[in-house]
Amino acid sequence: MDLRLPLPLHFCTILLLKNTCSMHIVAFGASYSSASINRQFAAWAAARFENSTADLLDLNEYELPVFTVDREQTEGHPEAAHRFVEKIRSADLLIISLAEHNGTYTAAFKILFDWSSRVQLKMFEGKTMFLLSTAPGARGGLGVMEAARVRFPIHGAEIAGHFSLPKFGEHFDPAHGITDPDLRAAFELQEALVKSRMAEKA
Repeated sequence: MDLRLPLPLHFCTILLLKNTCSMHIVAFGASYSSASINRQFAAWAAARFENSTADLLDLNEYELPVFTVDREQTEGHPEAAHRFVEKIRSADLLIISLAEHNGTYTAAFKILFDWSSRVQLKMFEGKTMFLLSTAPGARGGLGVMEAARVRFPIHGAEIAGHFSLPKFGEHFDPAHGITDPDLRAAFELQEALVKSRMAEKA
């Protein structure tokens, strides 16, 4: 079951009085870890967008076998891949925080990405994206960020902003978010670009 962020996290702050929201966000950490720091980062970023509703996805609800052409031909496309693509389609804004293994996507997310792109090649068509990454180390997932910035637009994504947070344990507090002033300023600059783009599309 997808976890929905509660309204008190600054969603629909103004339009709640009208019982309506102007934008729907789908957010997730591209990791299957139960303690994913990227899922935590994506949730925090999503909560900063007012006048919105958000779904915070748990990718464990979309567990899939390794993609092979033989499996596709004999078994078709798994139901979980179809459900994931439908979630992507429902979004006005995608907030994805990428976990990095050996300089690129985690194996489990790559499998989900592979299957989903077979369901719909342009799976991000028409979607504005705020692309994030974080990691315990000093690069903050820059390898996977670079890979996604090249690949995701091929599948239709419009990446309006991107940010990598290094040393998550040192620079992030669950109650206050990014604690380093320079890193927070860099994040807020990218966040402002995304908000500006969403305002243009409204």
